Amino acid sequence: MPCQKIIHIDMDAFYASVEQRDHPEYREKPLAVGGGSGRGVVAAASYEARKFGVRSAMPGALARKKCPELIFVKPRFEVYKALSRKIRDIFFEYTDLVEPLSLDEAFLDVTHPKKGKNSATLIAREIRKRIDEELQLKASAGISYNKFLAKIASDIKKPNGQYVIKPEQAAGFIESLPIEKFFGVGKVTAEKFKKLGIHSGKELKEASREKLRKHFGKHGMFFFSIARGEDLRKVDPQRIRKSVGAENTFSSDLLNATELDQALEDICSELYRRLVKAGILGKTITLKIKYHDFIQVTRSRTLLLPMQTEKEILQLSRELLHQHREPEKPIRLLGVTFSMLEKKGILPGKQLRLDLTF
Repeated sequence: MPCQKIIHIDMDAFYASVEQRDHPEYREKPLAVGGGSGRGVVAAASYEARKFGVRSAMPGALARKKCPELIFVKPRFEVYKALSRKIRDIFFEYTDLVEPLSLDEAFLDVTHPKKGKNSATLIAREIRKRIDEELQLKASAGISYNKFLAKIASDIKKPNGQYVIKPEQAAGFIESLPIEKFFGVGKVTAEKFKKLGIHSGKELKEASREKLRKHFGKHGMFFFSIARGEDLRKVDPQRIRKSVGAENTFSSDLLNATELDQALEDICSELYRRLVKAGILGKTITLKIKYHDFIQVTRSRTLLLPMQTEKEILQLSRELLHQHREPEKPIRLLGVTFSMLEKKGILPGKQLRLDLTF
């Protein structure tokens, strides 16, 4: 019988809620954090805005069409980061096993809590109450015996609620779950499942290992396990990020090689700053190009040793850009991402001679 007690805490419309908290004139009004003009994008939307269909990552112009009264505010990431640290400090009072997923969500293993009653449900309720009273922000929680179920549970009673999935409830709950709700299943994967006749957890559970492995590779084994309520992943406070990236959507399309090089230099500089701050090195670099017609391509290169300097990152990014871009097509977005990360100190100025593998 599973014995872990896992909580997934997810802040409710975090960025938007912070702005509404700090600006009373925005309360109970549709609000978006991000850019509302040109090629601005919605970073977060209040629940009032979501009623109109406004969602994060939506172009600002489309968001305005959906909700003409939408209020746009610029993001204040330093404020959000400071509040995230305060929220995390509350978590650490109850357990040292805290795995942040982003500024506004985290897993907590409270199997053996540092304080409070030995009940994940009561601890989650107490944490949410403290976040509300101390920071005037709302959070939702999911509680279960593994990370997969806890994360799904945190969405069920949003906003400002919590939901428990006990071991004896897991099988029925999973069988009734639409395939889109499974962790790791986006729009493309959901459509692939549906073409195979898999629309729910029940149908996923009936699929054989061979079928899932054939169509989804190594991820097929993960889907096979979670369809049975099995998720052996531990809450890992030392978890290294899978990727670090930076990108820029330009105010006007770029075609000139010199302008593209300058834009790429700015992106690589920001990426390098993030790598240094995180103390992370990477072996795989991926360039993302989005053209004016919204067609998007990515090109990657993996090195034998991690990249160490900003100059090296920029040089390799430029090689990928000019080797693979279509010179007659204007570009609206460039992005650079690092993966295959290692938690090591970056040594500014150190240049390594690397052999390239493709």
